[in-house]
Amino acid sequence: MRIAASLLSALALSACAHIPAGLPSNARYVAMGSSFAAGTGINGIKPGTPQRCGRSASNYATLVAGRLGLALDDQTCGGATTAHILGPWAELPAQVEAVNADTRLVTITIGGNDVGYVMNLFAASCLPGEGFNFQGVKHPCPAMRPPKAEDFGKLEASMRAVAREVFRRAPKARLVFVQYVKLIPDAPCAASQLSPEGALATRDIGEQLARVTARAALSEGAEVLAADQFSRGHTMCDTDKWSVGPKPGGIEAPAPWHPTAAGHAAIAVELEAMITGKPVRR
Repeated sequence: MRIAASLLSALALSACAHIPAGLPSNARYVAMGSSFAAGTGINGIKPGTPQRCGRSASNYATLVAGRLGLALDDQTCGGATTAHILGPWAELPAQVEAVNADTRLVTITIGGNDVGYVMNLFAASCLPGEGFNFQGVKHPCPAMRPPKAEDFGKLEASMRAVAREVFRRAPKARLVFVQYVKLIPDAPCAASQLSPEGALATRDIGEQLARVTARAALSEGAEVLAADQFSRGHTMCDTDKWSVGPKPGGIEAPAPWHPTAAGHAAIAVELEAMITGKPVRR
Protein backbone atom coordinates (compact mmCIF):
# COMPACT_ATOMS: atom_id res chain seq x y z
CA MET A 1 0.00 0.00 0.00
CA ARG A 2 2.78 2.43 0.92
CA ILE A 3 4.66 1.69 -2.30
CA ALA A 4 1.53 2.16 -4.40
CA ALA A 5 0.82 5.49 -2.69
CA SER A 6 4.37 6.64 -3.35
CA LEU A 7 4.15 5.68 -7.01
CA LEU A 8 0.86 7.53 -7.41
CA SER A 9 2.42 10.55 -5.73
CA ALA A 10 5.41 10.39 -8.08
CA LEU A 11 3.12 10.29 -11.12
CA ALA A 12 1.22 13.29 -9.83
CA LEU A 13 4.46 15.16 -9.30
CA SER A 14 5.61 14.39 -12.82
CA ALA A 15 2.35 15.65 -14.26
CA CYS A 16 2.04 18.82 -12.16
CA ALA A 17 5.61 20.05 -11.61
CA HIS A 18 6.87 22.97 -13.67
CA ILE A 19 9.94 21.55 -15.36
CA PRO A 20 12.09 23.92 -17.47
CA ALA A 21 13.35 22.29 -20.66
CA GLY A 22 16.96 21.15 -20.31
CA LEU A 23 19.91 22.81 -18.61
CA PRO A 24 22.29 25.30 -20.24
CA SER A 25 25.97 24.43 -20.53
CA ASN A 26 27.80 25.11 -17.24
CA ALA A 27 24.44 25.86 -15.61
CA ARG A 28 24.50 27.20 -12.07
CA TYR A 29 23.52 24.49 -9.57
CA VAL A 30 22.86 25.14 -5.88
CA ALA A 31 22.75 22.17 -3.50
CA MET A 32 21.15 22.66 -0.09
CA GLY A 33 20.29 20.49 2.87
CA SER A 34 21.52 18.61 5.91
CA SER A 35 24.15 15.90 6.45
CA PHE A 36 22.25 13.50 4.16
CA ALA A 37 23.02 15.93 1.33
CA ALA A 38 26.47 16.95 2.59
CA GLY A 39 27.78 13.38 2.80
CA THR A 40 29.05 13.90 6.33
CA GLY A 41 31.91 11.57 7.24
CA ILE A 42 32.51 10.22 3.72
CA ASN A 43 36.11 10.48 2.48
CA GLY A 44 36.97 13.59 4.46
CA ILE A 45 35.81 17.18 4.07
CA LYS A 46 35.68 19.10 0.81
CA PRO A 47 38.58 21.62 0.78
CA GLY A 48 37.69 25.23 1.45
CA THR A 49 34.37 24.45 3.13
CA PRO A 50 33.32 24.92 6.79
CA GLN A 51 34.66 22.10 8.94
CA ARG A 52 31.46 21.73 10.91
CA CYS A 53 29.32 21.26 7.79
CA GLY A 54 31.05 18.03 6.81
CA ARG A 55 30.65 18.55 3.07
CA SER A 56 32.15 15.66 1.14
CA ALA A 57 33.56 15.71 -2.38
CA SER A 58 31.73 12.39 -2.75
CA ASN A 59 28.24 13.72 -2.04
CA TYR A 60 25.56 13.29 -4.69
CA ALA A 61 25.54 16.96 -5.71
CA THR A 62 29.27 17.01 -6.42
CA LEU A 63 29.05 13.77 -8.39
CA VAL A 64 26.16 15.03 -10.54
CA ALA A 65 27.81 18.41 -11.14
CA GLY A 66 30.97 16.67 -12.32
CA ARG A 67 29.13 14.36 -14.70
CA LEU A 68 26.94 17.06 -16.24
CA GLY A 69 29.46 19.91 -16.20
CA LEU A 70 27.39 22.07 -13.86
CA ALA A 71 28.71 25.01 -11.82
CA LEU A 72 27.98 23.78 -8.30
CA ASP A 73 27.54 26.00 -5.25
CA ASP A 74 27.38 23.45 -2.42
CA GLN A 75 25.63 24.94 0.62
CA THR A 76 24.85 21.64 2.39
CA CYS A 77 25.64 21.41 6.09
CA GLY A 78 25.35 18.67 8.67
CA GLY A 79 22.78 19.45 11.36
CA ALA A 80 20.84 21.90 9.19
CA THR A 81 17.08 22.31 9.47
CA THR A 82 14.64 24.13 7.22
CA ALA A 83 15.29 27.22 9.37
CA HIS A 84 18.91 27.17 8.19
CA ILE A 85 17.81 27.04 4.56
CA LEU A 86 15.78 30.21 5.04
CA GLY A 87 17.82 32.04 7.68
CA PRO A 88 21.40 32.37 9.00
CA TRP A 89 22.97 29.84 11.33
CA ALA A 90 25.63 31.46 13.54
CA GLU A 91 28.43 32.46 11.14
CA LEU A 92 26.78 30.76 8.15
CA PRO A 93 24.38 32.70 5.93
CA ALA A 94 21.02 31.24 4.94
CA GLN A 95 21.64 28.49 2.41
CA VAL A 96 19.03 29.96 0.08
CA GLU A 97 21.12 33.14 -0.23
CA ALA A 98 23.18 31.23 -2.81
CA VAL A 99 20.18 30.97 -5.13
CA ASN A 100 19.93 33.77 -7.69
CA ALA A 101 18.29 34.51 -11.02
CA ASP A 102 21.07 32.65 -12.88
CA THR A 103 20.43 29.41 -10.96
CA ARG A 104 19.01 26.63 -13.13
CA LEU A 105 19.05 23.66 -10.75
CA VAL A 106 18.44 23.40 -7.00
CA THR A 107 18.45 20.16 -5.01
CA ILE A 108 17.44 19.86 -1.36
CA THR A 109 17.51 17.06 1.21
CA ILE A 110 16.11 18.49 4.42
CA GLY A 111 13.61 17.88 7.20
CA GLY A 112 15.12 15.03 9.18
CA ASN A 113 16.61 17.32 11.82
CA ASP A 114 13.34 19.27 12.09
CA VAL A 115 11.61 16.12 13.38
CA GLY A 116 14.56 14.46 15.13
CA TYR A 117 14.78 11.53 12.71
CA VAL A 118 18.40 10.50 13.28
CA MET A 119 18.39 11.45 16.95
CA ASN A 120 15.46 9.09 17.48
CA LEU A 121 17.40 6.42 15.60
CA PHE A 122 20.33 7.02 17.97
CA ALA A 123 17.95 6.61 20.89
CA ALA A 124 16.24 3.49 19.53
CA SER A 125 19.50 1.70 18.67
CA CYS A 126 21.58 2.83 21.66
CA LEU A 127 22.73 0.17 24.12
CA PRO A 128 22.51 1.59 27.69
CA GLY A 129 25.88 0.20 28.73
CA GLU A 130 27.65 1.60 25.68
CA GLY A 131 26.02 4.93 24.78
CA PHE A 132 26.84 6.18 21.29
CA ASN A 133 29.69 8.00 19.58
CA PHE A 134 29.07 11.07 17.46
CA GLN A 135 31.93 12.97 15.83
CA GLY A 136 34.39 11.22 18.13
CA VAL A 137 32.56 12.08 21.35
CA LYS A 138 30.80 9.47 23.48
CA HIS A 139 27.28 10.36 24.64
CA PRO A 140 24.82 8.62 26.98
CA CYS A 141 21.76 7.09 25.38
CA PRO A 142 19.11 9.76 24.70
CA ALA A 143 15.41 9.17 25.25
CA MET A 144 13.10 8.57 22.31
CA ARG A 145 11.13 11.71 21.43
CA PRO A 146 8.92 10.82 18.45
CA PRO A 147 7.62 13.90 16.63
CA LYS A 148 3.96 14.80 16.89
CA ALA A 149 1.48 15.54 14.12
CA GLU A 150 1.97 19.27 14.60
CA ASP A 151 5.73 18.86 14.12
CA PHE A 152 5.15 17.36 10.69
CA GLY A 153 2.63 20.10 9.95
CA LYS A 154 5.22 22.76 10.74
CA LEU A 155 7.79 20.93 8.63
CA GLU A 156 5.47 20.80 5.62
CA ALA A 157 4.77 24.53 5.91
CA SER A 158 8.51 25.23 6.14
CA MET A 159 9.27 23.08 3.11
CA ARG A 160 6.63 24.91 1.12
CA ALA A 161 8.18 28.22 2.21
CA VAL A 162 11.59 26.96 1.06
CA ALA A 163 10.22 26.05 -2.37
CA ARG A 164 8.47 29.40 -2.76
CA GLU A 165 11.64 31.27 -1.84
CA VAL A 166 13.71 29.26 -4.33
CA PHE A 167 11.29 30.01 -7.15
CA ARG A 168 11.08 33.67 -6.12
CA ARG A 169 14.84 34.00 -6.41
CA ALA A 170 15.25 31.73 -9.44
CA PRO A 171 12.06 31.58 -11.53
CA LYS A 172 13.80 29.54 -14.23
CA ALA A 173 15.28 26.95 -11.84
CA ARG A 174 14.39 23.31 -11.65
CA LEU A 175 13.86 22.41 -7.97
CA VAL A 176 14.23 18.78 -6.85
CA PHE A 177 13.61 17.60 -3.30
CA VAL A 178 15.76 14.48 -2.82
CA GLN A 179 14.18 12.07 -0.35
CA TYR A 180 16.14 10.41 2.45
CA VAL A 181 17.35 6.89 1.65
CA LYS A 182 15.50 4.06 3.35
CA LEU A 183 17.29 3.33 6.63
CA ILE A 184 15.08 0.78 8.39
CA PRO A 185 14.37 -2.52 6.61
CA ASP A 186 11.03 -4.23 7.04
CA ALA A 187 12.80 -6.93 9.06
CA PRO A 188 15.70 -5.31 10.99
CA CYS A 189 18.82 -7.38 11.59
CA ALA A 190 20.59 -7.80 14.92
CA ALA A 191 23.30 -5.33 13.88
CA SER A 192 20.70 -2.54 13.77
CA GLN A 193 20.28 -2.87 17.56
CA LEU A 194 16.61 -1.97 17.10
CA SER A 195 13.81 -3.57 19.06
CA PRO A 196 10.62 -4.31 17.09
CA GLU A 197 9.03 -1.29 18.77
CA GLY A 198 12.02 0.96 18.03
CA ALA A 199 12.13 -0.16 14.41
CA LEU A 200 8.43 0.52 13.96
CA ALA A 201 8.63 3.98 15.53
CA THR A 202 11.66 5.15 13.56
CA ARG A 203 10.44 3.62 10.28
CA ASP A 204 7.22 5.57 10.75
CA ILE A 205 9.17 8.84 11.15
CA GLY A 206 11.01 8.17 7.89
CA GLU A 207 7.81 7.35 6.02
CA GLN A 208 6.00 10.41 7.34
CA LEU A 209 9.00 12.56 6.38
CA ALA A 210 8.80 11.21 2.82
CA ARG A 211 5.07 11.91 2.58
CA VAL A 212 5.46 15.45 3.90
CA THR A 213 8.26 16.15 1.42
CA ALA A 214 6.20 14.88 -1.51
CA ARG A 215 3.14 16.91 -0.53
CA ALA A 216 5.14 20.10 -0.08
CA ALA A 217 6.88 19.64 -3.44
CA LEU A 218 3.63 18.88 -5.26
CA SER A 219 1.87 21.89 -3.81
CA GLU A 220 4.64 24.28 -4.93
CA GLY A 221 5.47 22.86 -8.36
CA ALA A 222 8.78 21.21 -7.44
CA GLU A 223 9.92 17.65 -8.18
CA VAL A 224 10.81 14.73 -5.92
CA LEU A 225 13.55 12.14 -6.35
CA ALA A 226 12.20 9.07 -4.56
CA ALA A 227 15.42 7.87 -2.92
CA ASP A 228 13.31 6.29 -0.19
CA GLN A 229 11.88 3.92 -2.79
CA PHE A 230 14.82 3.05 -5.05
CA SER A 231 17.03 2.44 -1.99
CA ARG A 232 14.75 -0.34 -0.73
CA GLY A 233 16.85 -3.49 -0.41
CA HIS A 234 19.98 -1.43 0.26
CA THR A 235 19.75 -0.79 4.01
CA MET A 236 22.44 -1.61 6.55
CA CYS A 237 20.90 -5.08 6.87
CA ASP A 238 21.23 -5.86 3.15
CA THR A 239 24.21 -7.15 1.22
CA ASP A 240 24.56 -4.10 -1.04
CA LYS A 241 24.50 -1.36 1.61
CA TRP A 242 23.71 2.26 0.72
CA SER A 243 23.52 3.33 4.35
CA VAL A 244 24.99 2.44 7.72
CA GLY A 245 23.48 1.77 11.13
CA PRO A 246 24.61 2.60 14.65
CA LYS A 247 28.19 1.39 14.19
CA PRO A 248 29.55 2.44 10.78
CA GLY A 249 33.20 1.63 11.54
CA GLY A 250 36.29 3.12 9.93
CA ILE A 251 37.82 6.59 10.09
CA GLU A 252 36.34 7.72 6.77
CA ALA A 253 32.94 6.07 7.30
CA PRO A 254 29.74 8.13 7.17
CA ALA A 255 28.05 9.27 10.34
CA PRO A 256 25.85 6.63 12.05
CA TRP A 257 22.47 6.09 10.35
CA HIS A 258 23.55 7.96 7.19
CA PRO A 259 24.11 7.15 3.50
CA THR A 260 27.38 5.62 2.39
CA ALA A 261 29.48 6.68 -0.59
CA ALA A 262 27.63 3.99 -2.56
CA GLY A 263 24.34 5.55 -1.48
CA HIS A 264 25.38 8.98 -2.72
CA ALA A 265 26.62 7.46 -5.97
CA ALA A 266 23.26 5.74 -6.49
CA ILE A 267 21.37 8.97 -5.82
CA ALA A 268 23.64 10.77 -8.29
CA VAL A 269 22.83 8.23 -11.00
CA GLU A 270 19.08 8.58 -10.46
CA LEU A 271 19.31 12.37 -10.25
CA GLU A 272 21.29 12.55 -13.48
CA ALA A 273 18.62 10.43 -15.18
CA MET A 274 15.87 12.72 -13.89
CA ILE A 275 17.68 15.86 -15.06
CA THR A 276 18.60 14.57 -18.49
CA GLY A 277 15.53 12.44 -19.12
CA LYS A 278 17.76 9.48 -20.06
CA PRO A 279 17.45 5.95 -18.64
CA VAL A 280 19.39 5.03 -15.51
CA ARG A 281 22.71 3.35 -16.27
CA ARG A 282 24.54 1.81 -13.33
